[in-house]
Amino acid sequence: MSTIDWPARANALTISIRNFIDGRYTAISVGEGMLDKHSPRDGCLLYQFGSGTADDVNRAVANAQAAFDDGRWRSLPLSQRQAVLHKLAVLVETHKEELALYESLDVGKPISQALNGDIPSVAHHLRNSADLADKLLAPSGADGTNFTFQLRKPIGVVGAIVGWNFPLSLAVTKIGPALVMGNSLVLKPSEFTSLSAGRLAELALEAGVPAGVFNVVHGAGKSVGEALSQHPDVGLLTFTGSSATGKQIMMAAGQSNMKRVILECGGKSPYLVFEDCPDDLDFIAANIVSDAFANQGAVCSASTRLLVQESLLDKLLPRIVTETEKIIPQDPLQPDTSFGAIINEVHLNKVLAYIERGKRDGATLITGGNRITVTTSDGVSNGYYIKPAIFTDVDPNQEIAQEEIFGPVLSIITFKNEAEAIELANNSRYGLAACAATTNLSRAHRLVQALNAGTVAIIGTSTMGPGGFADIGVEPHRESGLGCEFGLAGLAAYTISSVAYMVT
Repeated sequence: MSTIDWPARANALTISIRNFIDGRYTAISVGEGMLDKHSPRDGCLLYQFGSGTADDVNRAVANAQAAFDDGRWRSLPLSQRQAVLHKLAVLVETHKEELALYESLDVGKPISQALNGDIPSVAHHLRNSADLADKLLAPSGADGTNFTFQLRKPIGVVGAIVGWNFPLSLAVTKIGPALVMGNSLVLKPSEFTSLSAGRLAELALEAGVPAGVFNVVHGAGKSVGEALSQHPDVGLLTFTGSSATGKQIMMAAGQSNMKRVILECGGKSPYLVFEDCPDDLDFIAANIVSDAFANQGAVCSASTRLLVQESLLDKLLPRIVTETEKIIPQDPLQPDTSFGAIINEVHLNKVLAYIERGKRDGATLITGGNRITVTTSDGVSNGYYIKPAIFTDVDPNQEIAQEEIFGPVLSIITFKNEAEAIELANNSRYGLAACAATTNLSRAHRLVQALNAGTVAIIGTSTMGPGGFADIGVEPHRESGLGCEFGLAGLAAYTISSVAYMVT
């Protein structure tokens, strides 16, 4: 990768954002105007496209419905659909540099992370969906002379709306299950990250997904997103994004055709550190920083509420600060960059406003929290960069401890004992994820039971890490959403079941 001139590749791109409907690119309706996308790395205009209309959605859904009705995809043997997804995974890997460049340019994430993290995860999710499918689609069995089985059938047209922080990775967590189970699909990417979705649909066509089965509609949430959520021919709407938008989607689903919904929404995850880990503080500090500030803080499950047992704070805090101050925001297209740019100026200002309110409300900013200037290799210095911020003396009910900032801001709160730690951890309207550092196995079991979180990672020693949950199944709690993603349960969510029985 070090030999690739990424800025030169970026400058050589010809970008045209278009819908992908019925196996070909089509123009996007202007609707209420044009949407401007500025590059996170340098602030320059990257591309423009129309805001989209309900007519765009109607065309995409009609084609998806026609493809479903005539059985061109759902009627294929499962083994054939699995083979197509495996071929798509290979094509993603073949075009990894192109796709990684799109992700880096759109999001502002380091090119090395897009190339070595995001794109491999895209291929993994596609293969994982394919490999799990035949484990789900099996008869339920017999009981004496009675034979009963559950038939799982595709739902029909699946609408998918995804956030901007991991455009392709989030998309394939919906595309893989939807397609392998025989559904048709209409994908709406975030209007902030529109580069890669159409290309993925094009590769899916090359892999063998028939025209009309996988469609992409670009545009604003207010026009395209609402139309997709309210469409009467969409049987399932799967969404990743904010809790506020998730609530609107639930209302639209109920007011239209009572479509099923899968919602993976916001988070404000706690990271609990107990005093029984005194020998692992260097590892724990590094783990805290990498978890809180990954992807420039734009991770819904990021542990941005750090709960530390009082007796450990003086030893742990300097290590956290040292690790954080090693982070230097840089041009995302430089191979050695580990921390890139914020998605856009509006979001940058939102993060900075939270930091100012944190100081106003009495928390102590001990490092970072300021916008900085980064000059790209092209000599441009108008990008959106911020130094990761750490607050101490945080009241658990302050905005910075309660709101999903979706940026690099860590709030530190102390606790006296396990009971108080659990109370503080659950003092949130969210329930997406949690981490806990403890070497006490009994405590670990109690925490898994007590914490309101869809996933709980236990960090025990310097040889352990959070681990992966994507192959098991994840179900968020509280306002972090509803429905299950990943694993067999996640696949089942993209089907509708009928139970048949015979008495002999």
